Amino acid sequence: MNSKSISVGISKPFDCSYIVGNQEQLLVIQEDQLDGQLFEQLLAMGFRRNGNAIYKPRCPQCQACQSIRVPVHSFKLSKRQKRTLRNNQLLHWKVVTKTTLEHYALYARYINARHHDGPMYPPSQSQFEDFLLCDWLPPTFIELYDADKLIGVAVTDNLTHSLSAIYSYFDPEYEKNSLGSLMILIQCQLAKSLGKHFVYLGYQIDENRKMSYKRQYRPYQILTPNGWQNGELVNPLSC
Repeated sequence: MNSKSISVGISKPFDCSYIVGNQEQLLVIQEDQLDGQLFEQLLAMGFRRNGNAIYKPRCPQCQACQSIRVPVHSFKLSKRQKRTLRNNQLLHWKVVTKTTLEHYALYARYINARHHDGPMYPPSQSQFEDFLLCDWLPPTFIELYDADKLIGVAVTDNLTHSLSAIYSYFDPEYEKNSLGSLMILIQCQLAKSLGKHFVYLGYQIDENRKMSYKRQYRPYQILTPNGWQNGELVNPLSC
């Protein structure tokens, strides 16, 4: 950890948005001089970014949230992932550093169609900005196109040694194209081309169907009390 002093608070318990019936608590970093270097160190300790806030689950009776990352230089495509790339070979992508009104319009369509029963509904411009943008670390946006039509956006933090996948969303009309998977594969490809070591995918939650897909990107590493370990040798933690 660098020499900056930080203070850590803990939230009050609240209803868990991932496992019905559970209570969640978060460790929250309280620091006025966060930057990419410090954040990458915190990321390796299991913290995540949501807007300007840095947090980590600290639930007294549950350890279901497991930090997961992909070492990109040893990542191997599965047959299914090769098929996803093959089926989407006519699509193209580019990297930009600023968000646009078109980004938000696509985000709103995605939330309305896919997450109308979740905490991000209803979407709004302010909610979009508070969730994805950051004053001290401007995110990178990977735009996915079908010809000249924007059909997907992956929001990622470009750090010295890694990419941290924040959120991806896509045109609901392309649901059968497995664009969520495609955008993770693109981030792995981009990270490798930039000489990064890892793509951080957030928290693997085996007990939540929508959050259990991250083990498909192999080999992967899970953060344990003994540090980062080969994920396939780690027994899944549960409540």
